[in-house]
Amino acid sequence: MPIYMDRHDIPESITAEHVAQMHRADLKIEHLYGCKGMTYWCDEKRRTAFCLIQAPNMKAIEAMHDHAHGDVPHRIIEVESAIVESFLGRIEDPEKSQKTELNIINDPAFRTIMVIKLHKSPSLDATSKKLNTVITNANTYIVNAIETFLGRVVLHKSDYFLSSFTSVTNAVLCAMQIQSILKESFKDNLTFQIGLNAGVPVTDKEKIFEDTIILAERLCHVIRRPIVMTSEVKDLYESENLKTFIDERAVHVVSANDAKFLIAFLDLMDKEWHNPVLRPNTLEKKLGFSKSQLYRKLMATVGKSPNEFIKEYRLNNALVWLLKGADTISEIAYKTGFNSPAYFSKCFADKFGIPPSKIGN
Repeated sequence: MPIYMDRHDIPESITAEHVAQMHRADLKIEHLYGCKGMTYWCDEKRRTAFCLIQAPNMKAIEAMHDHAHGDVPHRIIEVESAIVESFLGRIEDPEKSQKTELNIINDPAFRTIMVIKLHKSPSLDATSKKLNTVITNANTYIVNAIETFLGRVVLHKSDYFLSSFTSVTNAVLCAMQIQSILKESFKDNLTFQIGLNAGVPVTDKEKIFEDTIILAERLCHVIRRPIVMTSEVKDLYESENLKTFIDERAVHVVSANDAKFLIAFLDLMDKEWHNPVLRPNTLEKKLGFSKSQLYRKLMATVGKSPNEFIKEYRLNNALVWLLKGADTISEIAYKTGFNSPAYFSKCFADKFGIPPSKIGN
């Protein structure tokens, strides 16, 4: 039977005890709708509650809640139990609450999400033993750091980590330790970006923590600084650590307004970047910006002009395809929006310090 997570936006008058009472009411009549309540999370501070339920479909969940207490969910998404446990640490009630008649769980589902992307030096042979050793050692350091700071690895590939932290302080300290290790031990062979964002599991997206993850990934992709975090993460960290402040010379902080702009801009870039006729004026029109407005906004957020950004975005995608080795240089040049393979090769060599013909050789 499918598993779903729903979201309830709770009014100020509702407490964790009220949510526990509603959960208990669900359990009493769940069998009438073929449902099984697994657990829930309640966040009095952010006024949200999330239920994890086995059910035949979403309609059954809505009907069960309506019958039990009348509080129909604002949003329901289908989830996998293993993924939920990876992000949130459990898929059943905490042991201490299982021993009480009324399971009061004042446990927020709010998490700090950390994305790490590793990039090998373009000059390093993709098949070399040295590269394999570098990647293996870097992965070991990263996993150990995440576990030390009580994070959970949700997804791990050789060059990518997605992890979840209950504590924003632990997430920030973990990122700083990983930065120190990678800079000290792997600076000649690897570059890296770490993106930190925070949010709740169910929003208007289709997947758990989807918008939180996407923004963390995009911060890594477009802002080439070792650590990039949203202003929400910075503010939460500083509120948890009085008299301790994030050094914005070492960590790049993205404001809420800039994050909103980047989401809209990159949604558009994802659709248009491979188009050889893409120019800044196309982006200006579709975003509703003047030429000067778009230029100033991009310079302020990512430090690049629109023309520079388009070219670098294409080259970064071209590098990914070259490393896969599935297409010729000419094919990749045209696929990534360049009109000339020769011009593509020149731009690639200027950016990465090595011609595309040497990648993987």
